[in-house]
Amino acid sequence: MRMERLITENPVVIFSKSSCCICHVMKRLLCTIGTHPTVIELEDGEMDPAPPSPAVFIGGTLIGGLESLMALHLSGLLVPRLREVCVIIYRKPPSPSSPSIGCI
Repeated sequence: MRMERLITENPVVIFSKSSCCICHVMKRLLCTIGTHPTVIELEDGEMDPAPPSPAVFIGGTLIGGLESLMALHLSGLLVPRLREVCVIIYRKPPSPSSPSIGCI
């Protein structure tokens, strides 16, 4: 129940283990793109049943582990997916018809 709430309330969620180097790569990729994922550090036996670690959810949908995330990124579909859930924020020059902060 708690896990489902975390996934639905946050646009990008990573279930991770602090000692996992693959989890670190996943977090770095998303931060480099400009997102600030919610990172849930799991300990062994915590949150049963927990998704396999690492696992990333975007917009409430399980993307998978690092291999799936990298495939999405290399295919050019990761940034558009992040735009859909409005987690990449940028400042654009103000214009009379649009706000100065928006999603790309």
